Amino acid sequence: MQWVYLDNNATTRPAPQVLDAIAEAHDQLWANPSSVHRFGQAVRQRLELARASVAKLIAAKPREIIFTSGGTEANNLALWGVLDRDDDTPPALITTTIEHSAVREPGEAMAQTGIVVEQVAVGRTGVVDATAVIDAARQHVDAGRVVLVSVQWANNETGTIQPVAAIGEGLQALRSGRRNAVTFHIDATQAVGKLPVDVHAVGADLLTLAAHKFHGPKGVGALYARRGVRLRPQQRGGPQEGERRGGTENTVGVIGMGVAADLARAFVADAEQVAALTALRDRFERELLAAVPGAVVNAGEPGVSRLWNTSNIAFPGLEAEAILLGLSEKGVCASAGAACSSGSLDPSPVLLAMGVPEPLAHGSVRFSISRATTAQEIDAAVQAVPEVVRRLGRTLPTGV
Repeated sequence: MQWVYLDNNATTRPAPQVLDAIAEAHDQLWANPSSVHRFGQAVRQRLELARASVAKLIAAKPREIIFTSGGTEANNLALWGVLDRDDDTPPALITTTIEHSAVREPGEAMAQTGIVVEQVAVGRTGVVDATAVIDAARQHVDAGRVVLVSVQWANNETGTIQPVAAIGEGLQALRSGRRNAVTFHIDATQAVGKLPVDVHAVGADLLTLAAHKFHGPKGVGALYARRGVRLRPQQRGGPQEGERRGGTENTVGVIGMGVAADLARAFVADAEQVAALTALRDRFERELLAAVPGAVVNAGEPGVSRLWNTSNIAFPGLEAEAILLGLSEKGVCASAGAACSSGSLDPSPVLLAMGVPEPLAHGSVRFSISRATTAQEIDAAVQAVPEVVRRLGRTLPTGV
């Protein structure tokens, strides 16, 4: 079966250049990069070249890049690394109600240990108010707490782009005269490789990225940590990564990530290609809404900034799980915002936090394209989705 793959926010296909680099690394660069012999040091050199490529992608310095096993570990290192403290006054985590589970679940665990966790609500558009985030941080700083603010740059379900630059600017002003009072972490897992990312322009102290979201390999990610940020290691067992993340480096993955970073940097600088893909996504939404009466684009209100590749569409009266199974039978890959639980699809916490009515949240499907998606694939999806929705509407009405 020829797949029409519209699930690129889950993972992307590794670029051919990445696969070539990985194959070479498996065959020729398998020594331990911590070894002192020449073979090991040759591998170390390639690892550091990859670190430089990743740093360039986000306008950072190579020494500020910590390689991890992926975005989830990088998020956990950022959160626990800052807030795992022995202070008399419990620290505080300020985040939002629409974060990825790799931030939300550590936050829930932190609350059980006595760390103060505050989630700032979002409106129907799925965009957080920068002032509300800054005000929440200010209250905890005034109370004498060490504060970590963690905000997702672009939402993985709806594609909404958060005002991270405005938050960073406000936190910088709040930090004035109070060194290390506030640390700003951005989960940029969905933004890197799709948008231009400059850690200095947005005032990031910490920033998370994962290779497989921009056509690199799975199992490798990175955490940017601005020089001077206090970060307690969470994985111990060696001096690797500047003594901030122990364990032998995933050399093959890191080398592949470096190649993917170079390709991504060229892509985000190509305004013409980005505009063409944005138009492709817009056409998909426009034609789908015309073919399916009642369908709604979540966070699709005019003026809401979204990633060029993401569409989250609600189909009233249907269950997302049934839609996804029907699309899979036709060779179309998409996803919903939550995993199956006890045989039914739970509504997305992100959509519910945005105020999307539960019946619409139950019937919401995420379609996400990549820089490799073709017009022909979009044509096939525009034909398949209405067919599946009409069939389900006849056979599985819910009455809502």
